[in-house]
Amino acid sequence: MLKEFRDFLLRGNVVDLAVAVVIGAAFGAVVNSFVKDILTPLLGLIGVPDFSTLSITVGSAAIMYGNFLNLLISFILVAAAIFFFVIKPMNAMEKRRQAGTEPAAPTTKTCTECASTIPLTAKRCPNCTQPQS
Repeated sequence: MLKEFRDFLLRGNVVDLAVAVVIGAAFGAVVNSFVKDILTPLLGLIGVPDFSTLSITVGSAAIMYGNFLNLLISFILVAAAIFFFVIKPMNAMEKRRQAGTEPAAPTTKTCTECASTIPLTAKRCPNCTQPQS
């Protein structure tokens, strides 16, 4: 039983998942620091205030909607940082990588009689049984 458990833990996909979680957490910390320490202070330059003190009192309950607004702004900044500094560069890099590759050779052709798609090496169409050139 212990051997099975060890084999399960050392299976490739479990180790890959563990590495992905650790790298994801570290990357999340970097993005959150970028937003908190760089982007959010820049909002003060364009006049976006700190909303953390905003609240409404209903009966004896204080609803701190200012914290929600700050977290919403932070979420939008995190999403923008990931989009502009990770997704856009990765898409551009993938586009450049694919620009240098030739399109794959066709593996199918169209039957001259029934217009169905058949393998390129077919001598007869399996649908209409007509000989192919």
